[in-house]
Amino acid sequence: MPPSRTPSARTRPRGVLAALLTGLLALSALLFTAGTASAHDVVTGSDPADGSTVPTAPTQVSVTFSDNPQGQLSTLTVVGPDGAHHEQGQATTQGSVVSVPVGPLPQAGRYEVGYRIISSDGHPTTGSVTFDLTTPSAPAGTAAAPPAGQASGHQHDGAAPTAPPSPAAAAGPDSSGGGVPAWVFVVIAVVVVGGAVALVLRRRA
Repeated sequence: MPPSRTPSARTRPRGVLAALLTGLLALSALLFTAGTASAHDVVTGSDPADGSTVPTAPTQVSVTFSDNPQGQLSTLTVVGPDGAHHEQGQATTQGSVVSVPVGPLPQAGRYEVGYRIISSDGHPTTGSVTFDLTTPSAPAGTAAAPPAGQASGHQHDGAAPTAPPSPAAAAGPDSSGGGVPAWVFVVIAVVVVGGAVALVLRRRA
């Protein structure tokens, strides 16, 4: 009488396969959780507000982030409708707010505030916000009265100074993806687990 096969010999490959799949799911959950915890700082507000229309030229612009960026490397630029830069001096960081002084804005139209920061997680983040100006700063050396009877607070001996382009303007495409995305590790894990499953099935056959 031939010996009977024990059920453990047949169910062993299935048990190994189930264990591998469970490990893959656990690894995927861990990687996605880690990616969420190390998210880059994002913009939560600005002054002037993004997309707003202002009647008078601001003397300073600021951008607020979701966390405290590394202030020593933060830069802000203010580019007018003619492509000229109007930021003056270096950007300063106080907590989550990065700001920079602004010179006279000689044209009405849209101004773009470009930012480049090092996020609290160590990765660079770039982008921009905009605002529209309806009344430009009074030109220097003209006799025209300022609008609405307001005296001009700007005194110049020539054209408004133009600051050299900052690293934020030359940054090009958004470089916020400085780290390795979590999905790369997930793909590697899938390939490894798939190879292990194939090896188990081949031995079973």
